[in-house]
Amino acid sequence: MIWGRVIDVFRRRRLDTELESQLTYHLDALEAEARARGLSPDDARAAARRAMGGLTQVQDAYRDQLRIPVIDALWQDGRYALRAMRHNLTFTVVVVLTLALGIGANAAVFSVVNSVLLKPLSYPRPEELVALRQIAPGAQGLASSADGLVLSPSMYLTYAENNRAFESLGVWVATSSTVTGVGEPEQVRIIGVTDGFLPALAVPAAAGRWFVAGDAGGPRPPSVIRQWPTVMLSYGYWQRRFGGDRSVIGRTVIVDSIPREIVGVMPQGFRIVTAEADLLFLLAFDRGRATLAGFNYQGVARLKPGTTIAQANADMARMVPIWMASWSDGPGTDSRAYETWNIAPALRPLKQEIVGSVTDVLWVVMATIGLVMLIACANVANLLLVRAEVRQKELSLRAALGASRGRIVWSLLVESVLLGLMGGALGVGLAYAGLRVLLAIGPANLPRLNEISLDARTLGFTVVLSLLSSVLFGLIPALKYTGPRISAALGSIGRTASVSRERHHVRSVLVVVQVAIALVLLVSAGLMIRTFQSIRTVEPGFTEPDRLQMMRIFFSGSVVPGAERVTRMQNDIQDKLASIPGVTSAAFGSQMPMEGFGLNLGVLNFGPVLTEDRPDPSGTPPMRSFKYASPGFFRTAGTRLVAGREMTWTEVHGLRPIVMISESLARELWGTPAAAIGKHLRHLPDVPWHEVIGVVQDVRENGVYQSAPPTVYWPSISAYVSPSAVRPNAIRQVTFIVRSERAGTEGFLNQVRQAVWSVNSSLPVSPRTMREVYDRSLAPTSFTLVMLAIAASMALLLGVVGIYGVISYAVSQRRREIGIRAALGAQQGELKRMFVRHGLALAGVGVAIGLGAAAGLTRLMSTLLYGITPLDPLTYAVVPVILVIATVLASYLPARRAVAVDPVEALGSE
Repeated sequence: MIWGRVIDVFRRRRLDTELESQLTYHLDALEAEARARGLSPDDARAAARRAMGGLTQVQDAYRDQLRIPVIDALWQDGRYALRAMRHNLTFTVVVVLTLALGIGANAAVFSVVNSVLLKPLSYPRPEELVALRQIAPGAQGLASSADGLVLSPSMYLTYAENNRAFESLGVWVATSSTVTGVGEPEQVRIIGVTDGFLPALAVPAAAGRWFVAGDAGGPRPPSVIRQWPTVMLSYGYWQRRFGGDRSVIGRTVIVDSIPREIVGVMPQGFRIVTAEADLLFLLAFDRGRATLAGFNYQGVARLKPGTTIAQANADMARMVPIWMASWSDGPGTDSRAYETWNIAPALRPLKQEIVGSVTDVLWVVMATIGLVMLIACANVANLLLVRAEVRQKELSLRAALGASRGRIVWSLLVESVLLGLMGGALGVGLAYAGLRVLLAIGPANLPRLNEISLDARTLGFTVVLSLLSSVLFGLIPALKYTGPRISAALGSIGRTASVSRERHHVRSVLVVVQVAIALVLLVSAGLMIRTFQSIRTVEPGFTEPDRLQMMRIFFSGSVVPGAERVTRMQNDIQDKLASIPGVTSAAFGSQMPMEGFGLNLGVLNFGPVLTEDRPDPSGTPPMRSFKYASPGFFRTAGTRLVAGREMTWTEVHGLRPIVMISESLARELWGTPAAAIGKHLRHLPDVPWHEVIGVVQDVRENGVYQSAPPTVYWPSISAYVSPSAVRPNAIRQVTFIVRSERAGTEGFLNQVRQAVWSVNSSLPVSPRTMREVYDRSLAPTSFTLVMLAIAASMALLLGVVGIYGVISYAVSQRRREIGIRAALGAQQGELKRMFVRHGLALAGVGVAIGLGAAAGLTRLMSTLLYGITPLDPLTYAVVPVILVIATVLASYLPARRAVAVDPVEALGSE
């Protein structure tokens, strides 16, 4: 019933027409009846009107039945507000644009925050998914300690077979492989998953099926990982290479020179936690070759219904002793040694694992953009205060004619809400464009990047923000200019001397708020600039990344059998690359710093380090990072040699037991880099002692934010992969690096490809420069810096506009005073200084408040800073100076207008 009445309000004109037609019909009928009784036409018409009871009264009574007071008032005030906006178009455009900028920026950033942090993961029942993490506080020097201890194959087998808390459980690892037979040879991202992994995520295949246990068949290689004769395709690779052909299921694809059957295709948007892959393969571990060590695998599990993370942690803690009692690291090793690691489970929701440290970045960006919105609201409130003062005569007349204060406040708020909704509508368009910019400048490794969009929740946020901001900036002038004395103000209209100081105070307070918030944002941006400067001064362990060309290549055992043959081929490629015109040097290693690759099959990523002259009294030496390098690797990378020398190809091909170490490891073990030369170390008891021939500077392997890990650099063919087999094993997945001023140019890349293919035409070449890798590691910092700089610039601009507006209005309201001062002989410079001092006074109060607020709020940014503190003296000294300079400029322009006032004209206007 009520909705019918609401609809009737908006079709009143048609209803009035229909009513008038009906009344006319009845009036004509009554008149005809009267004339039939013998009355004259005039008397019949009069009789008919008397019988109807008065047309006007009937129409009014009918309209009263249709009327809904609230909607009537809203409709009337809305139409009036729109007419007022149309008559003052400049004011309307300025307000709507100001609001659109603030609302659009907030909506764009909120869409990122919502998609990344607030929305649940795109897996069925995502709240049941957990990342299998552990801590090992006693494992000194463990390479993965920053993210916790991940799983080894034996750990996975123990947890999978003995748990009571998980519905399903699996592990995964990322690597790369070569695909041939489908166009040009291509190196693809490939992820191995165990048979419980996909059931844990519960995402069905888009075509075909998941892996089954039988897919792990095939001959057993001499390693813990068994052969995998089947693969699944990602949706993107399926579309790119096979055009989305569903008949691809059951066909074979050549991966590392071995035919693999395609059994399924995963759906669009599917990701393995934080990683994207082109192919998936089934990880199957050989129990007979598994050891306690080998902590290279990420784990994911789905909790049983009703099971909490605390209960699952307790269940995993129960299984740790079972794991240590069931496995060993081979003959001569002590399984009890891992007791000193104090391994404890530290499960966390999978969403937390995916989002990671980007949470702090996004909330800081959201908060800064929110502060910009507050400044925009303060600016609009100041504009509305000026507009309300101009309309004071109108408001006073409405009050004198009987309009209540609530009715006047309501009408002013309706106008504010309309402005806010118009700004919000335009802001949605700006948010869409801003989101494209955000995704362009945002870090490429931003989690859930493919899920970011303007969805219904973002639109709802925009509407709420528009309404709240409307009330915020509209309520101040509405309450200020509708007080009890509004009627008395009618007689004083037109006398500028009567303008209240109190009204100026409100506008001044709003400007102070703008300046204070602008200072907080400028300080935040300044701290990020200083952080970026500090990061740039850090030595990452390589030089001139623009001149370093990189390419990662996998040498399949089926293509190049035997460790010696692999190393010879790698050596030949290195020589071919070095012979390209313009190349200074070329080399290869297991990976370059910050590359972020996962498992390198067949080699150890980290392990214990035993020293010949310094036996470890605890029996459990610290874990160290292991890398593998060819001769010339450090010279090519630009890694400084601190002591000793680099290895030679004669030593590598002769299988000489030599090794190089990082400076931090040398200082820890032997005091100085020079003292380490000639010493001996190894990583397992049955491996020969390796002589330390060189010490290189520390390398920031995991980004400049992370400290450089103590690292052992083994020769590319002297890595021993099994404690029971003293035999060399070459690294098959390597990164070639080439130093040249031509790096990155198209002609140079073509020559690089030809050099590789001249040795083996089946090897894929996917080159990139070290600059790309280095910039990727800095992407989160760069993104935060850019966003804070944008927010601070907007805040400074809005703050300056606010000061300019207040001083300009003060000049317009004090024209008579300025005229009197000029007539009495005041100098132009003195008049200018009067208004500039007013602006500086406002800025000074805002700066004082802002400094206190910044000192407290910027502590929340401490996790984003590097090399400086949240109370960096230089930042806190420079930012106020910038604001003062901006204030002087904003105050000087209207002050110039003040001295141009003609005293005669100013006094005559009064």
